[in-house]
Amino acid sequence: MNKLKFSIILIAVVCTVNFGFSQVGINTTSPLSTLDINGNLSVKTITLVGSGSPTLISDGVYISVNPQVTNQEFKLPNPVTFPGRIYVIRNINNTVTAKLTTVGSSLLFPKNSTTGSTEIYMYEGVLRTVIVISDGLNWTYIN
Repeated sequence: MNKLKFSIILIAVVCTVNFGFSQVGINTTSPLSTLDINGNLSVKTITLVGSGSPTLISDGVYISVNPQVTNQEFKLPNPVTFPGRIYVIRNINNTVTAKLTTVGSSLLFPKNSTTGSTEIYMYEGVLRTVIVISDGLNWTYIN
């Protein structure tokens, strides 16, 4: 019986220690971060074509938006639901402006600003590509 108790305690300790120091390395034998990649990284890319109603952005990391009419709306998900989520969004239409909004009452904040807005416009020369990052309450964008 004592051996069984000792074995159970030993297994519990080993599992606790391993979970507390978990690091995964890809192409490296000594990872320095929770996920350490020594090599290239590919992310899911998609193209969204605008429609008559707002087009929800819900998948992918690199997203090409292709509005069919001026100020066609593309909607980010609620940042509360996806804290830490990052999207790279590019308007691939050379002549039509895309409007980027978000679900819920959240705002879009330009980097280094405390003033947010409910929408931003993406067009040739200005905000053609934006990176948006959820902080769990709002989106911050970098162009």
